[in-house]
Amino acid sequence: MSAQKTKAAGHLAAIFTMLIWGTTFISTKVLLEDLSPLEILVLRFVAGYIFLWIIRPVPLKAGSLKQEGIMIVAGITGIGIYYLMENIALTLTQASNISVIVSIAPIFTGILAHFFLEGEKMKKSIVLGFVCAMAGICLITFQKGETVELNPLGDFLGVAAAAIWGVYSICSRKIAGFGYDTIITTRRTFFYGILFMLCALPFMDFHLSLSALLKPVNLGNIIYLGVGASAICFVTWNYAVKSLGATRASVYIYGIPVVTILMSIPLLHEVITFQAMAGTVLTLVGLLISEWPFSPKK
Repeated sequence: MSAQKTKAAGHLAAIFTMLIWGTTFISTKVLLEDLSPLEILVLRFVAGYIFLWIIRPVPLKAGSLKQEGIMIVAGITGIGIYYLMENIALTLTQASNISVIVSIAPIFTGILAHFFLEGEKMKKSIVLGFVCAMAGICLITFQKGETVELNPLGDFLGVAAAAIWGVYSICSRKIAGFGYDTIITTRRTFFYGILFMLCALPFMDFHLSLSALLKPVNLGNIIYLGVGASAICFVTWNYAVKSLGATRASVYIYGIPVVTILMSIPLLHEVITFQAMAGTVLTLVGLLISEWPFSPKK
């Protein structure tokens, strides 16, 4: 596959991932009626891990200790710590605060990539796109007249989660350079993430009810989150990072709140306001600016 076709496929993979991840809020909202955030988290990634074994029942051949170490860090940060921090933050501060704060992940990815990845320098377009997209995300998030109530610990955990996602993105880019199959390496990171979650269970709210899990609506949403949003989307996301680079792929995170609000209209029967529409436009413009191929003058 030519370099141009590879990048095109990377953009399509990132867009697909953004579209699916943008709908996960709706599935999670349904599941929260009967399950705790940690229960949802463990179930979705265990389901995703099993699915990845089914579609690719091939073990990962042992590489160097350094390669294994990077996959361990990727699993603990992107699968374990990121989601645990986000869930804990949601219990301490407003969901609207966290949705905005976590959306700054691309700027952390850009900064880390600038220092730790060759060929991924921080560009003006990334910074301009970040400012524009964040303005749009704020308009979308606070469209219902919510006031900003700061909670130092909760908001700090949100910022830390965004930074952790940046670390995961850097690890994903390095793993892509190992030359292994993307499905198999994604499955390995899932394993380490699940292992980290299991270690956290004694200290968290985890009292799974079998009757709640077996409800058709809950089971269906767990399968959707586990197979679609976790197994398939982490594979497509890692492919996008491999094809585009950590920085360029991460800017698609800006589009997730846009997808969420657009999907909430038919699925949750919510009404889109003028403020939300303006925020959607600003966010998409920010994404386009971030992807614009500005090149320095020679």
